[in-house]
Amino acid sequence: MDDLKRMAIFATVVQRGSMTAAAKVLGMSASAVSQHIRQLERDSGVTLLHRSTRQITLTDAGQRLYVQCAALTAAAARARAELAAQHDTPTGELRLSAPVGFAQHAAPALGAWLARFADLRLHLLLDDVPIDLIQARVDIALRYGAQTDSNWVARKLGSTPFWLCAAPQWVQAHGGQLPQHPQQLAHATWLALAHNDTPPAPPQWQHRSSGETFAPLIQPQSTSNHQAAVQALCEAGLGIALLAAIDVRKAVQAGRLLQLLPQWDMGQLDIWALTPQRDAQPAKVRQVMQELQAYLHMQQA
Repeated sequence: MDDLKRMAIFATVVQRGSMTAAAKVLGMSASAVSQHIRQLERDSGVTLLHRSTRQITLTDAGQRLYVQCAALTAAAARARAELAAQHDTPTGELRLSAPVGFAQHAAPALGAWLARFADLRLHLLLDDVPIDLIQARVDIALRYGAQTDSNWVARKLGSTPFWLCAAPQWVQAHGGQLPQHPQQLAHATWLALAHNDTPPAPPQWQHRSSGETFAPLIQPQSTSNHQAAVQALCEAGLGIALLAAIDVRKAVQAGRLLQLLPQWDMGQLDIWALTPQRDAQPAKVRQVMQELQAYLHMQQA
């Protein structure tokens, strides 16, 4: 390493034309620069510079060495520039892991951002079962709900409320009137998302105006580990389901689903970004988190 440092100092001396000028650039004393050059000459066994009181000139050996040292310092400069570019400009492959339901959000959330960077490639890994970030070489993973794995760095990107949904045909088959109180759903057929045999217990519901609370008892007839499947069953009129608003908003706007009991707060689903490292993140990771956060904020507006 000392040899590489002395070669870089030697190249700077030649480029600047004097020990004093090189010392100013390098933040060293002129005597320290001179000592490095003399040590380089002792180690190589040849004289590299002819010194006079007014100038320095290269020997033949010094000229040959300078060509190599200049190439070395240029390569180091290019490497530093490449690192700076990676810090400031998204490049390379971005491996993003997310639940299957994120597929419908990928283009609206990231399309415009991806179009700005020709050297950036997105590899989207969709799976409702969490994967190992290191083994899958994942740069960033989207996870829903509470995060308990302390092996990764977690940053909350936003949240989305739960909506209780039913298809219009389900409402028609059950009296044709929208329920006004949760107690009216005591005998409803439920659909639920469940990664295990038992779906998680929903949070307590609260009426937005009166503050009344209600603890729903959900015993689903049908479950799936994919929210898209639960939504499809719901749209088919097979039951009611608590679904993430971000995923069903378009279906509600299109009339395929109805939101039941909108005056009740039914909890929210937190959305997290997980990364495998705690130190400085490359531009592609920092910026994709910003884009996702902005998209989620827009969905909540």
